[in-house]
Amino acid sequence: MKTYLVTGGLGFIGTNFIKYLLSNKSDLFVINIDCITYAANPDNIPENTANYKFYKIDIADKEKLSSVFRNHKIDYAVNFAAQSHVDRSIIDPSIFIKTNIEGTLNLLELSKEASVKRFLQVSTDEVYGSLGKTGKFTGKSPLSPRSPYSASKASADMLALSFFHTFDMPILITRCSNNYGPYQFPEKLIPLTIINAMTGKEIPLYGDGKNVRDWIYVTDHVRGVLSVLEKGEAGNVYNIGGDSEMENIAIITIILEKLNKPASLIKYVKDRPGHDRRYAMDLTEIKEKLGFNPTVDIDRGLNQTIKWYIANEKWWRRIISGDYELR
Repeated sequence: MKTYLVTGGLGFIGTNFIKYLLSNKSDLFVINIDCITYAANPDNIPENTANYKFYKIDIADKEKLSSVFRNHKIDYAVNFAAQSHVDRSIIDPSIFIKTNIEGTLNLLELSKEASVKRFLQVSTDEVYGSLGKTGKFTGKSPLSPRSPYSASKASADMLALSFFHTFDMPILITRCSNNYGPYQFPEKLIPLTIINAMTGKEIPLYGDGKNVRDWIYVTDHVRGVLSVLEKGEAGNVYNIGGDSEMENIAIITIILEKLNKPASLIKYVKDRPGHDRRYAMDLTEIKEKLGFNPTVDIDRGLNQTIKWYIANEKWWRRIISGDYELR
């Protein structure tokens, strides 16, 4: 039986990754480490789930983290744990340094000591900075982070690669474009738009609304992560994306139309500092070498996401009210 250590597994992408693992793989055991910050939900994965063990631990706490490595023989480590909201990193960068850099270092050191077979660092397209109107990021594009969040993730990536080059650790890195889908915390653009539209609240939109992002449905992302974990070449960086570039205003407009809500709900607000204009991912390497392709187009993905938030109103209402236990 193979043991997978997943950090940040009660957050949006980590939750979907664990659910995908447990549903599509056999003969495995999943260990989930999450400190349960505001953006995690302990109800996402019930603790009585088969082949699953949860530990409430902050990856920045090396002493507590080491106990997991002592008690389990870990085959694969996948690090989703991160502070990830750009706006919050502008207000207070310190927690981003602690979690995203120091926490990653702890995981790398403990994984090295435990001779983990593969360590996958989950990163973001934001480490590349901003694109002009043309071109796409490749895994070899220079890093040019423009926010405390993206700077902390770029630092974690460099730490991970240093363990590959210095200690010959089996390190893999994935950098993904903007995710959306079930279980996403409501501060992000798509769930915020859906929930505010459903409840008749204004939908804030930065600047002129023409910032471009490549959108990927979360199950496509986790399939890509698993493909890299299983088949990727150690020391490589793999870009994952949805081949669905859209302006923010276009995404909001589509959601409003699908919910039959008026465009008057959109409220343009002052742009945030250092707001990257455009991201776009070149998927050539992961497509050609690993056979990965996104399968959920933006229209189907938005339909599925809207349907999920409508069906799971209790889930998001508890979150936005703070009415759940951070146990």
